[in-house]
Amino acid sequence: MDKEPVLRVESITKRFPGVLALDNVDFEVYPGEVVALLGENGAGKSTLMKILAGAYHADSGRIFLRGEEVRPQNTAESQALGIATIYQEFTLTLNQTAAANIFISREPRYGGFLTPFKIINRRKMETEAQKLLDTVGAHVSASTLVEALSVAERQQVEIAKALAVDAQVIIMDEPTSALGSDETQVLFEIIRNLRAQGLSIIFISHRLEEVMEITDRIVVLRDGERVGTLMTADASIDEIVHLMVGRDLSDVFQKEFVERGDVILRVENLTREGRVEDVSFDLHKGEILGFAGLVGAGRTETMRLIFGADRRDSGKIWLNGKEVDIRSPQEALAMGIGLVPEDRGNQGLILENTVMFNMILPTLKRFTGAGGWVNRRDSRRAAGEYVNRLRVRTPSMEQTVKNLSGGNQQKVVLAKWLMLNPSVLIMDEPTRGIDVGAKAEIHALMTELAKAGIGIIMISSEMPEILAMSDRIVVMHEGRVAGILSRAEATQERIMTYASGQNNVMKPEEVLV
Repeated sequence: MDKEPVLRVESITKRFPGVLALDNVDFEVYPGEVVALLGENGAGKSTLMKILAGAYHADSGRIFLRGEEVRPQNTAESQALGIATIYQEFTLTLNQTAAANIFISREPRYGGFLTPFKIINRRKMETEAQKLLDTVGAHVSASTLVEALSVAERQQVEIAKALAVDAQVIIMDEPTSALGSDETQVLFEIIRNLRAQGLSIIFISHRLEEVMEITDRIVVLRDGERVGTLMTADASIDEIVHLMVGRDLSDVFQKEFVERGDVILRVENLTREGRVEDVSFDLHKGEILGFAGLVGAGRTETMRLIFGADRRDSGKIWLNGKEVDIRSPQEALAMGIGLVPEDRGNQGLILENTVMFNMILPTLKRFTGAGGWVNRRDSRRAAGEYVNRLRVRTPSMEQTVKNLSGGNQQKVVLAKWLMLNPSVLIMDEPTRGIDVGAKAEIHALMTELAKAGIGIIMISSEMPEILAMSDRIVVMHEGRVAGILSRAEATQERIMTYASGQNNVMKPEEVLV
């Protein structure tokens, strides 16, 4: 590393109502370095990065870029200085194309006297955007509207958008959270190439195995303070975890054996043309049924059909032995089915509203009296119980959800479905973007719910989580069930064999036995 950092912050402090997010934090990144910024949710990582990106302003402290003090007032100024940011939550405009998002505010335009209004050169924009999308391994047309893309594809557009800026420092906040293993390795190769060119990468991830693989140095925050710095080559995961949580965390996957009960949910030949084909499986009371597969395998699409968010073309669903026709999420909720969505920011929460409002929203009728008035005392008491039970870190029930960390936002999503007392709970990437401490708490909660007889469907792209938490594992490939493995049968190699289509896909009649 060069003696002088390309980016250095000194004594950065930032307060929010009731929260000291950053307390005199120092941080630096050197040319040609990949530095990890780690910490539990709420440690201050995203706040620090948003200050660097110009989205927040520090209450005190200084920022130096290439030795000169800078004070970015907004994201455009930060980009102009040479700092590009990939946020954990997407910043894309859904009704525009991938190309328009990648080059937003920097669109190539026609020049010359005959075009005084500088019309956008859409052909050039789409051509250049397509090159960037191909570079990140995205199988996406630059002319496709973002609203038609999957979560993983939107993440890839975000990465291409960051690469389109001629930056010296690239901030990546959970960039692999929606990517499969193959896509992650493509990203890592891009990072290595950027590092070789002398660019600096700030890498934020809760996947510590990724941190060990791709970073040079590790900086750890805890409760808004910098508590340690490690050279990656000399560090161990146990040491990192201890710095992050301030205590030893012997087992993140707190799975206990639960005697499974009768079949509570049965799905047969579920089909939506082009997405899901002849999917069949069953779920027992007290069971955690894992769903594995590569990005685009059809796992999320299957759950949306069960939940009534999308209409199925054919197939049958039984709940507690009775065939049901679920036509909408409202009907699914009334039947006792809850869905924790993959994209909590856009699908799971109303970010501009309060913790209490988000928690009671699905059960609002329970707290609404004559005349439509909400009983705030009862709703506050009910929501407060789940704040305590799930250890939601919030200064008050009136805190706006957008001001919470990602992990605490996820706990709010969980709380609102648990208040429904569901019999079936679908959890799509339940620990995506969650720190190791919160992850352990959510895993313990899943076991607690299973003990209470709730049937849990868990979609996860993290192989250790799938293997550790699942009683059985459904593996999908290109919209079909490729195999169903018992806990004893499941290995990483066997799951990947099914997920990659190397085994024959199971016939529907072979699944339900």
